Amino acid sequence: MKGLILALVLALVGGQKQDLEPIFHTGKTYMYGYESIILHGLPGRGLAMAGVKLTCKLEISRVSRSDHLLQIRSPKLEEYNGFWPRDPFTPSLRLTETIAACFSQAFKFEYTDGRVGNIYAPEDCPILCTNLVRGVLNMMQITIKKTQNVYELQEAGIEGICQTRYVIQDDSKNNRATISKSKDLMDCQEKAVKNMGMAYIRPCPTCPLKVRNFKGTVMFTYKMKYDDSGALMTSATSEQVYQISPFNEPNGAAVVEARQELVLVNVKRTPISAPKTQLQNQGSLRYHFSGELLRMPIPLIRIKNPDSQLRETLRQLVQNNEEGATKEASAKFLQMIQLFRIVALDQIESLWVQFANDPLYRPWFLSAICAAGATDTFRFLKQKIHDEKLNIWEAAATLPLAFHFVTPNKQTLEVASTFLTCPQIQKAPMLRILVYLGYGSMVNKYCAQSSLCPDELLQPLHELATEAASKGDAKDMALALKAINNAGEPASIKRILKFLPTFSPAAASLPNRIHADAMLALRKIARKDPAKVREISLQVFMDNTLAPNVRMVACVVLFETKPALPTVTAMASSLLTEPSLQVASFTYSHMKALAVGRIPQLYNLSAACNIAIKLLSPRLDWLSYRYSKVTHVGGYSFQYQAGAIWRIYLMNSPSTMFPSDIITKVRGYYANTATDIVEVALRSQGLTKLIRKQNIPFAEYDTYKTLKELGKTLLGLKELPPEDPMVSAYVKILGQEITFVDIDKDAIKQAVTSLTGSSHWQPVVKQVVEEVQQGISGQRTLPVMVAELRRIVPTVLGIPLELSLCGAALAQAAAHVSVRISPPLSDSFRPSQLLETNMDIHADVKPKAYFHMIAMMGINTQYFQSGLEFHAEFSANTTMKFNASINIKEKNLKIETPPCRQEVELAAVRSEVYAISRNMEEVDSEKKSQLLPKGEVPSISDQPFQPSESSSRPGSWKQRDIPNVISKGYQQGSEEAHPHSAGGRFYTHIFCRKFESLGCSACLSLKSQKSAFLRNTYLDKLVGELEVKTFLKPVHTDPDIDKIQLEIQAGSKTASKIIDVASSVSKDEHEATLYEDIKAKLKKILGIENIFKVSNKTRVRTKRIDRNDKTKVTGLWAEPSASPLSSSSSSSTASSADGKEPGNEHRKDEIRQTGKKHGRSSRRSSARRSRSSSVSSASSKICSSSGEDHSGDRHCSGDSEYYNQQANLPVYQFWFKPADEQDPGREVLNRSISSSSSSASDEGVSRAISQPKFLGDSKPPILAAVLRAIHRNEQPTGLQLVLYTDTQPRRSRIQMLVSSITGSSRWKLCADASVINSHKVSGSLKWGKDCQDYQVATHIATGQFAAYPAMQMKLEWPKVPSVVQTTARWFYSFLPGAAYLLGYSQRQQRGPSHQATLVVALTSPRTCNMVLKLPELTIYDRAIRLPLPFPSSPGTLISTLPSPDQNVFSQATLSIIENLKAHCSVFQNTITTFNGVEFNYSMPASCYHVLVQDCSPELKFLVMMKRLEESADLTAINVRLASHEVDMYVSNGLIQLKINGVQASTDVPYTSNSDASMLISSEKEGLSLKAPDYGIDKLYYNGHRLEIQVAFWMAGKTCGICGKYDAEKEREYKMPSGYLAKDAVSFGQSWIISEDPCAGACKLQRQFVKVEKLVGFEKKAAKCFSVEPVLHCVKGCSARRTVPVSVGFHCVPADSTLNLQGQVRLDQKSEDVVSTVSAHTACSCQQQSCPA
Repeated sequence: MKGLILALVLALVGGQKQDLEPIFHTGKTYMYGYESIILHGLPGRGLAMAGVKLTCKLEISRVSRSDHLLQIRSPKLEEYNGFWPRDPFTPSLRLTETIAACFSQAFKFEYTDGRVGNIYAPEDCPILCTNLVRGVLNMMQITIKKTQNVYELQEAGIEGICQTRYVIQDDSKNNRATISKSKDLMDCQEKAVKNMGMAYIRPCPTCPLKVRNFKGTVMFTYKMKYDDSGALMTSATSEQVYQISPFNEPNGAAVVEARQELVLVNVKRTPISAPKTQLQNQGSLRYHFSGELLRMPIPLIRIKNPDSQLRETLRQLVQNNEEGATKEASAKFLQMIQLFRIVALDQIESLWVQFANDPLYRPWFLSAICAAGATDTFRFLKQKIHDEKLNIWEAAATLPLAFHFVTPNKQTLEVASTFLTCPQIQKAPMLRILVYLGYGSMVNKYCAQSSLCPDELLQPLHELATEAASKGDAKDMALALKAINNAGEPASIKRILKFLPTFSPAAASLPNRIHADAMLALRKIARKDPAKVREISLQVFMDNTLAPNVRMVACVVLFETKPALPTVTAMASSLLTEPSLQVASFTYSHMKALAVGRIPQLYNLSAACNIAIKLLSPRLDWLSYRYSKVTHVGGYSFQYQAGAIWRIYLMNSPSTMFPSDIITKVRGYYANTATDIVEVALRSQGLTKLIRKQNIPFAEYDTYKTLKELGKTLLGLKELPPEDPMVSAYVKILGQEITFVDIDKDAIKQAVTSLTGSSHWQPVVKQVVEEVQQGISGQRTLPVMVAELRRIVPTVLGIPLELSLCGAALAQAAAHVSVRISPPLSDSFRPSQLLETNMDIHADVKPKAYFHMIAMMGINTQYFQSGLEFHAEFSANTTMKFNASINIKEKNLKIETPPCRQEVELAAVRSEVYAISRNMEEVDSEKKSQLLPKGEVPSISDQPFQPSESSSRPGSWKQRDIPNVISKGYQQGSEEAHPHSAGGRFYTHIFCRKFESLGCSACLSLKSQKSAFLRNTYLDKLVGELEVKTFLKPVHTDPDIDKIQLEIQAGSKTASKIIDVASSVSKDEHEATLYEDIKAKLKKILGIENIFKVSNKTRVRTKRIDRNDKTKVTGLWAEPSASPLSSSSSSSTASSADGKEPGNEHRKDEIRQTGKKHGRSSRRSSARRSRSSSVSSASSKICSSSGEDHSGDRHCSGDSEYYNQQANLPVYQFWFKPADEQDPGREVLNRSISSSSSSASDEGVSRAISQPKFLGDSKPPILAAVLRAIHRNEQPTGLQLVLYTDTQPRRSRIQMLVSSITGSSRWKLCADASVINSHKVSGSLKWGKDCQDYQVATHIATGQFAAYPAMQMKLEWPKVPSVVQTTARWFYSFLPGAAYLLGYSQRQQRGPSHQATLVVALTSPRTCNMVLKLPELTIYDRAIRLPLPFPSSPGTLISTLPSPDQNVFSQATLSIIENLKAHCSVFQNTITTFNGVEFNYSMPASCYHVLVQDCSPELKFLVMMKRLEESADLTAINVRLASHEVDMYVSNGLIQLKINGVQASTDVPYTSNSDASMLISSEKEGLSLKAPDYGIDKLYYNGHRLEIQVAFWMAGKTCGICGKYDAEKEREYKMPSGYLAKDAVSFGQSWIISEDPCAGACKLQRQFVKVEKLVGFEKKAAKCFSVEPVLHCVKGCSARRTVPVSVGFHCVPADSTLNLQGQVRLDQKSEDVVSTVSAHTACSCQQQSCPA
């Protein structure tokens, strides 16, 4: 037994794995050779790369159980900058000495079981050297599992704790082992990474990791030799790769490769001597960041004396800027920012004292201070504002930049809090807003770095909110909420809820805009606590008592929390019963916008919204743009993982016809991150007051008092709260609100007073004019650092890898402007005097803009830099030097400017990529290599060249079209250079267009050198060199040009100016009569005399001449009465060329429609909707919509007569019939609009266009513009434009002619547009030699299309330049895809080759059919929704021509506007409200009803109506306006009129004499009343019918039976108390005005009623009281007629003491049950007792 146990023990010991953790024995020194290298570049041979190599010898000795010493000897640092692998490394001797100095002493580290613990280094050792030691020790970090050879674990390293995979290969025979270790650097915890400037970029945690554009991995290989004493590491290698793909292209990636090699050289028994100085604990193996964030990716600066260096840099900067060297100035500006980050506060103060008073230095100084973002610079800026050393405009410009760029830490936050209490900021409202918003942004950036945010940081914002709420200060409430939104911390939620009535009843009295701001304050908090914000916003969204705009804002916030499907479905379900159509429309359109999105971060939300809109579309699709909407435009590229969306939130108000709140935002997506780029909001209220007559004392009139008393009789009637006119706006950049402004009358008055000292605007105008007369001269410079984004990660070498981007922009303008006004302005100045003066302006303005961006990938330390640097520049520079003379009275403008004397660069874009190497010890010896070599292409045999598919494919549009555009577009006077190096890498082209008459040439230069010949990726196209610039250069002319002059003359002197221009050209004109002379000269000047003669000869052969019409000329313009152009001949030719018989398709369509002509008279008038792409779609169901009815229901019929006869045909086969077509026998549907249906050829088109009528024969020109170059002692050259018009009652015409003012050139441009009749408009454009080379014509006509009113637009181009054709083909290629995305149907169908036709047919006021026919494509669709309703009845046949005086085009806009206005009508028992809701209500006789009244605080008017006792069809109305009481009624069959109780004649119009006008006049068979100042556009009454039209600005301000005019159709039955009636009868009766039963004829009064009911599940007895009173006869009268009404009841237990006595406001009680009771409508009063 003992032997068996012994055998088992020996077997177990023999099978156990040998310990493989490296062991260093005490008393020995292990010597290793170490080499590390890092390279940056693009993959591929022959491209420039940059890198660093470090070689040294390592000595490791163990001094205790865990403590070890590391001594680095003989370090050698080498730099690489060249073309890999051709060029060698270059030793850097000075930098080697610097590195060797910090390695002179030994380092200590803890090492146990293969794991590195704490590291100890000398106190003065730089962090860079310590990190290099970490890089060495990181190779020794090994975690061995004794029971596994393949395993994964989380292992600590220099990068953090990352997922690591081990593979162990044990060679026990030779006592050797190989250990392989690999890490995924994207799967790390506590990752060592530093980001700067990325606080506002939000990553997507749910997006897949595989699509990230920044990837990294590292692999280690260890060779181990072991024996009984332990394992010895004989060698170790590592290889790390980072791949950066800016465009997410697999082959388009920059690569950073780092390699290490550690080889055992020797083991000696002499231990390392202990360090002489005390070593300090530097922490673990994890990389430590120190000063990397202080250094920008700009050339290194050796800092010796920062004070003097700053002074010298600032001087050089200003000098470079003065000399125009903007690139050098930009570089110096970035250096200045770098220096400001390290100087002390007292040094900044001394520089300020020296340069503050110099305007050339001051803007550079302040901008650099803001961009530095250091604690001292932030403190300096605060001190200067406190000392009032900056004016308000400088402070307003610097504060947002300073708060944006400052580094958030405890010190800077303490300084920021002192800004909030600074007295100088507190007394300037604009600065106070900027500071509070900026402080909120700082808190947001600081708290983004940690999970918890200290409460003391949010305390100033919370205190402001509390104080503002206690004082009722709305402006401070808004400021506090916006600052809290910028902070975006969940700890502020409790404060925000105090401003929402849903959670705090006290907030109900606050303005609606504060409620909306409170909801918006939750948007950024939703990113940290989406569940809580979702819960709050959902409750606010469901709260029907809140204002619609607050609920719409809650909808926006709710969707930003990315709710799941249950929440979205709950929202959709609520919309089915939503009483507010504004909220329903907004939410539905928002869901539709989200449903079409393809952003990966919104996948789940898009899917949920897709399901929700299927529930809502039948009900809410019909809502028009009168309701709130969300508009969405955007796109996303899955290939490049980038996209953007632009959303516009339009929130309409019930009180306006147009949106009162508009929010627009642009959000960008890139590499699974999202950024809110910009957001702008505009909010308005009460602006309608500004467009109507003011200062009318409505409160002093009797009507105001009457309506006040009326409000007491109508239970619960309240006037609307007052709305002061106000406009507010805010701007957000990168999700942070920068500023906001509230503009009202007081704000405007305060601003004017602060600027001028006077509250009147006329002195302001005079002051500005006087200052301009004194001259404006100066130079303004605005430099700013646009962005600084940096990401730093460690490499295995211990060297940081940096990806950074920074940009600087410069805007500069130098101006000298002087103005002379004659005669001088008088002391009693009026702005109208400027219209009687002559102004001479001399201006010399030189604006300049420059932008410089630097992107870097590589190493950026305090000792050296190495990597790839990308530079991009944009510059725009121009000079505007001119003299202008303006004579407003004579309608003359003359501008003179010098000619082009030298080459001027207008705009340029340049980019280049370098491999750079710099080190601090040799600052002046920068190594820089262009990424692509100059000259011969190096060998790339390992990557054979393959041409791009798009460039080699014969049918490629790029290859076919673009060269055509370039070569043909610049055929005349172009200069081209085509140097191409091997491989097609270098490209240079210069295109110029000469304007010899002006002595100038406009050029475009393209230069490119890129590596796309290696890989066809965007990254390879971007790197290299690129230059695109536009410039002007002089053209030699003989003689030279003195100046260029532009003169514009209008009015009666126009013709004389044209004669003056050409007087030197044609000096030998013969005299005739004055008129004939002017006419002849004009023809000769314009160069059309000979053209007319030739045209007249042509007409002799084709048409008989009217010999009596001697002034008629032809050749340039088409006769307005010419027949429409068509092109069937060319179409037939094209069809025949394809092997098809022209007209075959037409015959088929004709046969198909033969049996369907007889049923047209039975077509329905409702809108038809049928989407189909071919005739086979006839089996689909045809649906019709009733327009904008209150229910929104759609009615479908599958077997209607219309369907059988018409809807089975595709819409593109219908025929358009012009309205002026005189052939009544021509059928509408007897032909299809196919390619063979036209009847004229291109030759006929040309002939039709060429029939002229020159307006100059009978009309003088109304405008002339002459652009000419003035030569020395020679005739001027240039162009002139002449404009003629002929306006007549039935037809009008305009003609324009552009020609040369010299006789040598015959190039001309002729344009003609005319209204032929009330249904047709035509136009033509011709240009070329005598206007004969090219021509385009268009015709617009109204008519009939498939029984619907329609408009046809036809465009024809018989001949156009090739550049236009090529561009049109390029645009044409996008049409099919665009039509598909928009949901339109399309059909490949040949049409006329030079014609496009668009037909739009109005099928209902809100829908239309559309057919677009192009030469080879037909695009069509049915029932397209229109944004605005059009006044038309669908299905109305146009059988008769309208009156010639009715111009369809001139009346279209007026008709649309009139259709938008509100109309209310009463006819018999049918009432149609302002919102278009129609219902039946029989008015009780003799009782006045409030039909419509002004419910605004002004109480301007009241219209009452009653039915007469003697006839149910006759009514009487009473109108109260100001001090007028107007009665209109019928007596003895005649309309009678009483004004203030006095009978008035109906034959003579009555006009009021008060401040507001009123007109009463006869119209047709009744009377009309117009009182626009009161809000009544028109009231018409004829005894049977009453129609009322109110003004736009009365929207949402009316009440009564006609409704509120707020488009809320679901809330139309609103009683005076605000309670929603159950039916139309209850609604109408609630607006009856009670009278004294003894004095008045109305015997009806409202009373609460009581019923006994069994309620509840237990059916307990209860007494129920109506929450609204019911109409009953007065005491002593009995009901003669009743009507059932539905009423809500509040129930209490049967034994309750509640009774009707004393209960006045039962409407405030809850509604428990609904029951039907009888309401009295007529009374019999035999027993009524009245006092004598």
